[in-house]
Amino acid sequence: MSRTDRPPSACDIAVAGGGILGLAVARELKAREPDARICLLEAEDRLAAHQSSHNSGVVHGGVYYEPGSLRAKLCVEGARSLSAYCEEKGLPWKATGKLIVATTEDEIPRLDELERRGRENGVPGLIRVGPDEIGEIEPAAKGLSALHSPATAITDFARVAESFAADFEAAGGTIHLSSPITGTDPHGSLRTPTGTVDCGQAVFCAGLQSDRLAVAFGGSEEPRIVPIRGGYLKVRPDRQEIVRGNVYPVPDPDLPFLGVHLTRTIDGSLLIGPTAMIAGARDAYEISRLRRRDLRATVTWPGTWQLMRNHWRASLGEAANSIRPKRLTAEAARLVPGLSPADVVPGPAGVRAQALDRQGSLVEDFLIEVTDAAIHVRNAPSPAATSSLALTGLIADRVL
Repeated sequence: MSRTDRPPSACDIAVAGGGILGLAVARELKAREPDARICLLEAEDRLAAHQSSHNSGVVHGGVYYEPGSLRAKLCVEGARSLSAYCEEKGLPWKATGKLIVATTEDEIPRLDELERRGRENGVPGLIRVGPDEIGEIEPAAKGLSALHSPATAITDFARVAESFAADFEAAGGTIHLSSPITGTDPHGSLRTPTGTVDCGQAVFCAGLQSDRLAVAFGGSEEPRIVPIRGGYLKVRPDRQEIVRGNVYPVPDPDLPFLGVHLTRTIDGSLLIGPTAMIAGARDAYEISRLRRRDLRATVTWPGTWQLMRNHWRASLGEAANSIRPKRLTAEAARLVPGLSPADVVPGPAGVRAQALDRQGSLVEDFLIEVTDAAIHVRNAPSPAATSSLALTGLIADRVL
């Protein structure tokens, strides 16, 4: 494969963003329009540099999402397509299952609602289990009741993204690294540090930079991307067999995130997390990293302060989880009582591109905005990687 940092002077369609979704979109467009000149522009010097390679690798089943939403429809469809693709390409895939465990009586009605959603969304193999069956599935887990999604799987999304890139290039598409889009000229061409690309149409799958690029091309000021840092602990190798697959809590509907869970990764590691703390940079893989531009964008957005007012107690808790491993481990031990602080070491971290409106509400569903000669993916939260092959069909329909 030949990749260059100098994009072409002209193409029919330019795709901005070399994460899993941008690559899937480029691949799909080239398959539908084999004679079209299609190029992909990536700001970093490698593909899948951010969210696509900084994640737990869970292929979600579709339990959580509001029936009728794009996430609900495309998650189930996308997981099925991704499974077939990984089998065809020999990519890593393991159906580890997910157990969503209610540990208190007040969580039972919320578990009932998740069961209703999962069944309406068509999650394959979903079953409700009691305390004894919880122990049969996950011997170290304890709870009053649980949902078991046996089809929930794990993979390596960075390798999937690279496979999408190989498909795209094999079909005649070109990939250009170190090619951030710095602006547009009056004729709608894309400016990069090494030249201008005159394209008939542009598709932006820019993740953590999606709001900035959309606004630069005439899109709405809202929503704003607020970076949320998710940090993990890793269970020591000699203790990681305490959990076989994935064990999740019943999420609190009044809070914006799923809560602390235990996740098996494709390399055999067991992670505890993630935390969910507003970060000082859109690439804050180290908790101390600050970038003035990113921090200014976050603190000047009214929605940031409204979110913190609405969830001040949870915000303080997430900050504490981020700096106190004992606290994070204690939350996981609600699900798996055998865990102790001695069982964990520091783990990886990621930063998710969380779209936030002016009122402080998280944009939960996929969001696509159309401007003159461009299409912008403004929000692609989890399960975007799971849904990539299904979501890309929707985007390609709008492009073509």
